[in-house]
Amino acid sequence: MFANPKLYLAAGALLLLASTTAKADERYSPVRDQTVIKECGACHMAFQPQMLPKKSWELIMTGLPDHFGEDASLDPKTVNHIRTYLTDNAADSSWWGGKFMRGLTKTSAPLRITNTPYWVREHNEEVPARAWKDPRVKSKANCLACHSRANNGDYDDD
Repeated sequence: MFANPKLYLAAGALLLLASTTAKADERYSPVRDQTVIKECGACHMAFQPQMLPKKSWELIMTGLPDHFGEDASLDPKTVNHIRTYLTDNAADSSWWGGKFMRGLTKTSAPLRITNTPYWVREHNEEVPARAWKDPRVKSKANCLACHSRANNGDYDDD
């Protein structure tokens, strides 16, 4: 019936993979480490480590005494535990870093997820400027204001 059935099977598999990847591209592994959830989540959402490269997480964990204007100091054992979790699961910790690595160089180390080229591009295109003034949003780092499933790593808009 088909000249080369294997070719059609391969093409079908690629189409299926592409459609699955497109949907999954807005999803990240949820934070499952209880120490990270407890310590980071005490002040803000515990962000998925895949949203920043290792260098960024290193700088953030080193700068806890002045963490975006707050003293977020922790004991050394807890800092090492959280640092290991974040860097082991960072955007550049595997061969597929995902969208948050796009536009970053090997030496890039943004301290804010909201300063990554992907985040800026995605939100500048889709979010009107007036949205940031909404009192329910409060901050660009308040992912849960618009993405109700963000704690589960799901940032899909649909």
